[in-house]
Amino acid sequence: MKIIIHKPLIAEVVAESIIIHTGQDALDLMYNPAIEGAEKIILHKKNITPAFFDLSNGIAGDIVQKFVNYRVQLAIVGDFSDGSKSLQDFMRESNKGGHIYFVESVEKAVKLLQFN
Repeated sequence: MKIIIHKPLIAEVVAESIIIHTGQDALDLMYNPAIEGAEKIILHKKNITPAFFDLSNGIAGDIVQKFVNYRVQLAIVGDFSDGSKSLQDFMRESNKGGHIYFVESVEKAVKLLQFN
């Protein structure tokens, strides 16, 4: 796992495999010494368990709640065009909320997190 700092408080996590399977993994990531103190984190879709994107199992809610509770903004970068209607609705509402964003590029994630 590699951490790229885009701005003083924005950390992008780059990894070759899935690193977030559970809410506990999200907490562990937030308290990773390389990230600790970052108020905004960018993750790539490929680094989050595919089960996250199946809203019926509650995994997304558990993971998202960790970021909201600890006041860490999260931008998830990837192609979400193949998601279900309920996932599309969830992403649209999340993007309005100010804590969790779903975007198509790192550049967009950085800009969004800079100003929110």
